[in-house]
Amino acid sequence: MAAATALKIGEVAKRSGLTVKTIRFYCDEGLVHPTGRSDGGYRLFNDAIFAELTLIRTLKAMDIPLHDVLQVLASRRSGVCTCSSLQATLRAKAGEIEQKIVALRSLYNELHTLLDQWKDCGGRKNSDNTG
Repeated sequence: MAAATALKIGEVAKRSGLTVKTIRFYCDEGLVHPTGRSDGGYRLFNDAIFAELTLIRTLKAMDIPLHDVLQVLASRRSGVCTCSSLQATLRAKAGEIEQKIVALRSLYNELHTLLDQWKDCGGRKNSDNTG
């Protein structure tokens, strides 16, 4: 590996926004793999680590279990995904996200309709208020 592309775990953490501890955990769980070790024993990574960390973060945000994240990463690395249950899990998550998007769009539209209909009270008290 060329020295210019060898990144220590601290640099990966800094650039990715993750902690060193999190990256070590991902290494220990087999989610990411260092490309080598420095003379001092530090884990070394290349720039490809950032795409993998982004994918892990995305899948975790969808509450995909770590063992499924590992399968996704392995499939991505091999370029072949033949696991129908994993594909079904990802399709189901995509469906859940689409439902949330529809619900949020509806709420957004309702709020804007309410705001469009809102009358400025001009700082006056409501005449129905006897207090």
